[in-house]
Amino acid sequence: MAVVSLAYDRVGSGAPLVLLHGVTHRRQAWAPLVDLLAPHRELILVDLPGHGESGPLDHDGRTALTQTLDELIKLFDRLGVPRPHVAGNSLGGRLALELAALNAVRSVTALSPAGFWRANWDFAYTRAVFGTMRGIGRALEPAVPRLVHHTAGRGLMYAAVVARPSRLDPSQALGDFEAFKIAWPSYKLIVREGTVFTERIPDDIPITVAWGSKDAMLPPYQAKRAKRALPNARHLSLPGCGHVPMTDDPEQVAAVLLEGSAA
Repeated sequence: MAVVSLAYDRVGSGAPLVLLHGVTHRRQAWAPLVDLLAPHRELILVDLPGHGESGPLDHDGRTALTQTLDELIKLFDRLGVPRPHVAGNSLGGRLALELAALNAVRSVTALSPAGFWRANWDFAYTRAVFGTMRGIGRALEPAVPRLVHHTAGRGLMYAAVVARPSRLDPSQALGDFEAFKIAWPSYKLIVREGTVFTERIPDDIPITVAWGSKDAMLPPYQAKRAKRALPNARHLSLPGCGHVPMTDDPEQVAAVLLEGSAA
């Protein structure tokens, strides 16, 4: 079984808090929160397999989900942080919940986690949104270095994932564009395996689920399904936030993460 080299940053002090980004994103997704969180938590920001600067997913018979979970648990061991607090967005939120079901974490804070769609048709909607983003990105690629410097341009590129493109830093937007291209092969593997979250989480692991009220990727009705699937969790709305809320409202999201990892 091959080992995937996972890229990560480690900063701050306090109880370890691992931060997991969504599919086609990168560990820098959490950059707007670092200064708010680092005085209170030791942050470990990870690039998932096939994303950012991490090694690719292996074709070794394991599913992408199983391989990613295995590699994250190995990383926890290598870094000397058994059962850390974990927060994740989208796919990262789903991974955090899966890690909780394996009793591999102390707490979970999941921001719009994947895996709570109703049926194949609304998962197909999410795939269609990604496909549209891919098409727009390819069409606009020559102009992207200029577009990212304008709120309207960033809105055109990222309307599906952020509610407030004016708060998305141009350099972040450009880096995210490159990260999307890097991760596209892994995205295709991951969505091919798309399943609903059905695992049972031990009752002694605190779970917080927070959903952006303007999430256009995984619409907020999925928060109701998450509430039924995870009745013991704390469920919150993130007013004014989109699917990737970290740039939309860093202070609100940081407060949710600190409270969720306070156990």
